[in-house]
Amino acid sequence: MLRVGLTGGICAGKTTVAELFRALQVPIVDADELAHSLVEPGQPALRAIVARFGDKVLQADGSLNRRLLREHVFARPAERKVLESILHPAIREQTETLLAAFEQAGTIYAINVVPLLVESGLTTAFDRILVVDVHESVQRERLMMRDGIDAEQAERILATQATRQQRLDAADDIIHNDDSQATLGDHVQRLHLLYGQLARSASQR
Repeated sequence: MLRVGLTGGICAGKTTVAELFRALQVPIVDADELAHSLVEPGQPALRAIVARFGDKVLQADGSLNRRLLREHVFARPAERKVLESILHPAIREQTETLLAAFEQAGTIYAINVVPLLVESGLTTAFDRILVVDVHESVQRERLMMRDGIDAEQAERILATQATRQQRLDAADDIIHNDDSQATLGDHVQRLHLLYGQLARSASQR
């Protein structure tokens, strides 16, 4: 099974692109979705996060206050590493379980959405790397609008991620997301055909 790693900077449009592939019946494993499920009330990862960061990261209903925790760790690199050490091993384990199940079912290719793919040194874990690219100014504006933050806060968040050039250097395929939704769909359709061809060629070797 061909493994495609899909990545891009924050607010680049990774989820939109992944949903377009999903509409083509391509199996998607999204690291962010897995992370959300891992921190639901009662999950071991949430207990570990509370033990490390305190009850202040919980909302009144016992669920994780993701925004508060995100703001806390973005401003403190050492704390961010601690959070990653709690979540990343569990995410990787669940990812491998899902991908193995897809392969067992005869899937020819699957997409793994990994926001921090480049930062985590995972470029060799995939057969192809697809980067959703957007100009930094557009990315900054989207982030400010999405999170209701100012330019200074947005810059701090962007500074914790790989640079645009680092992601582009790692890419086998690039989707530029400064265009319309219709154009995005065309890009995804072309890559869908390409990945199918590559997967079938590899299986015949």
